[in-house]
Amino acid sequence: MEPISIQEVLEATNGTLIKGQAKGLIAGVSTDSRTIKQGELFVSLIGDRFDGHDFIPQAAEKGAKAVLVQRALDQLPEGMSVIKVDNTLAALQRLAGYYRKKFNIPVVAVTGSTGKTTTKDMIHCVLSARYNVLKTEGNLNNEIGLPLTLFRIQRHHEIAVVEMGMSGFGEIHRMAEAALPCVGVITNIGVSHIEKLGSRENILKAKLEIFDYFPGNGVAVLNGDDDMLWGVKERFSFGIRYFGTRQDIDFRAVDISTAGQSGVKFKLISDNEERPFELSLPGRHNVYNSLAAIAVGRLFGISFQEMREALRDFKTGNMRLNIFETREGVVVIDDVYNASPDSMKAALSVLRDMPAARRIAVLGDMLELGDYAEEGHRQVGRAVVENKVDLLITRGQNSRWIGMEAQAAGMPSSSIYHCECNKDVINLLSTIVHSGDTILVKGSRGMRMEEVVSHLLKGGYKPWNH
Repeated sequence: MEPISIQEVLEATNGTLIKGQAKGLIAGVSTDSRTIKQGELFVSLIGDRFDGHDFIPQAAEKGAKAVLVQRALDQLPEGMSVIKVDNTLAALQRLAGYYRKKFNIPVVAVTGSTGKTTTKDMIHCVLSARYNVLKTEGNLNNEIGLPLTLFRIQRHHEIAVVEMGMSGFGEIHRMAEAALPCVGVITNIGVSHIEKLGSRENILKAKLEIFDYFPGNGVAVLNGDDDMLWGVKERFSFGIRYFGTRQDIDFRAVDISTAGQSGVKFKLISDNEERPFELSLPGRHNVYNSLAAIAVGRLFGISFQEMREALRDFKTGNMRLNIFETREGVVVIDDVYNASPDSMKAALSVLRDMPAARRIAVLGDMLELGDYAEEGHRQVGRAVVENKVDLLITRGQNSRWIGMEAQAAGMPSSSIYHCECNKDVINLLSTIVHSGDTILVKGSRGMRMEEVVSHLLKGGYKPWNH
């Protein structure tokens, strides 16, 4: 972060100085008293299970220069400037918006029901072929993480690529107000968070908040194969670039061929020309992610050759479709970062394309589906059979529907197991897994399916590169 003055913090947050001085600079912004650094501003957020005001003394001990508070405190540490605001989260967002406006750089914002993190990383990879690019790190894609990402912008950055997740209306609106993107990417409209929003139409409405602060010359990059996104093409006056596989769109993939862990190849048709591309990532769904990145790259003048080279070597992040081989000769597909019906089906297609003596799917509950939970899990059950899974292990409550639908679609009951907890899954795998098997492990974050992956890899492993 480039230093800003405490006076600027007061003005940006509409805060009141109740202790200390308005002079001096802050060197950064933190919401975590455990990692705050000397000279930074501590923001006392209040959550369902914590109150940041309780950790102000720890922040002071580590050298915090100033603190944002929203309630009165009996005691305040000496040597800190204390700024009172109506709401510390809203103040954090206003301050981030103020800071972002200091930099005349384009911001690319990415959202969608699935694939947004990989797409964001691919866009960063493509743009980095020519520019110094900042991107959202880890899972900092919410109303707290997005401001913290904006505070990382510095003078040497030429573009910022930010990810925007959400669970309800208004969240992306507030993030867009702070980030002011000029390019907005929507990967798809699925059923993630349908429990809260109720329908895909409402999910679309919430995702379209990414354009609430769009400039007149902004450009939307949308999945043309998604029925909901294709339907918005007449709604906006700004530019739209579509990607997908349908005819007559801007960035079209044809002749898609998958080769398991070896990746995916396709031909890109754009500007009436056909160009070959290849990804080292497995999965047909990653073609869509790469098409979005290509579309953004072209907006910033990146050549097709530069993008072809960048995407060919692209790797995913932790717990996202990573593939390993254990010392016992078992291939593990680790895709436990999160799960929805669409991402489950995409992962099962990767499992289908992998060479294996047996294909085993270990699938946990998909959460936050509300009234759609049964149908969503049953869709996955049908996909289990369509993708020729040999053994199915489900874990949790709702995942029972996966097994029930797989059996109804023709999978023998003897090939279907159900477990109530990860320990039971681990014990079962210890008795049935053999060398040559390939195992997909996937479920929502709340299911902690990484515990299963850790067990499978505990004896040692290496990246699978057959």
